[in-house]
Parts: sequence; structure tokens; C-alpha cells
Amino acid sequence: MTIDLGTPSILFPAISLLLLAFTNRFLGLASLIRSLHDRYKDQPDPLILSQLGNLRNRLLLIRDMQACGVCSLTVCIVCIGFVLLGMQTAAIVSFIISLLLMFVAMAMSLREILISCRALEMHLADIEELRPEDAKGWRHL
Repeated sequence: MTIDLGTPSILFPAISLLLLAFTNRFLGLASLIRSLHDRYKDQPDPLILSQLGNLRNRLLLIRDMQACGVCSLTVCIVCIGFVLLGMQTAAIVSFIISLLLMFVAMAMSLREILISCRALEMHLADIEELRPEDAKGWRHL
């Protein structure tokens, strides 16, 4: 099997879009954490404290997702260098490593999404408990 310059080049748009999506998630989470921090300073709330583990876990996952994405892009660039130098075996190995890093980043992304959805489901359940009984029939509209 041989790799030409087009092979690792196909990863550039995908990795760039992943990094952009990861950065947007980081910015959204950072905004939420800052907002909760300000709310907690104004009025301490045990509900906010209960969310800290979840938020910290998500923050670490996003950090690791971004690290894997950056490493994937870096190894992809190294792969292009190997192709230009005619080192096919090294190019193939580095391309496979780049693909694996991208896969790991996407797997962590899925994990972070699942954690985020679980947290939102808890908020929805809390809202449903607070609603008057006569409004519960409108739940599935």
C-alpha cells in the first residue's frame, strides 16, 4: 500500500471542523461555569454544588478531545512530510496514528454529549416536577 499527498490531506477539513466544534463546546461550558460561579457567589445554592462533578468531567473531556484533535492534525502534517520524503512505511504508520487520534477525539466527544444530555434531562425532570398538575398533559406536544 502506498500513500500520496491526497490521502492525509483529506483529514485536514475533518480535523479542522472537529476542533472548531470542540472549541465551541468549550466556550459554551466556560460561559455556563462562569455564570454558575457568579450565581453561587451571590446566593449559595446546593444545586450548583451538585453540578460541579459533572461540569469538571465535561471540561476534562473537552480538554482531552482538543488535545487528541491537535495531535491528530500534527501527526497528519508529519505524515505529509514522510510522503514528501518518500518514506512510505512511516507515512502509513503516521496516517493510521492520525486516524486513531481522530477516532479517540470523536469517542470522547460522544461521551461528553451523553453526559451533557443526562444533565439536561435532569433539569427537564426538575421542571416537570415544578409544573402544576393540569399542565402535565401537555408534556408531549
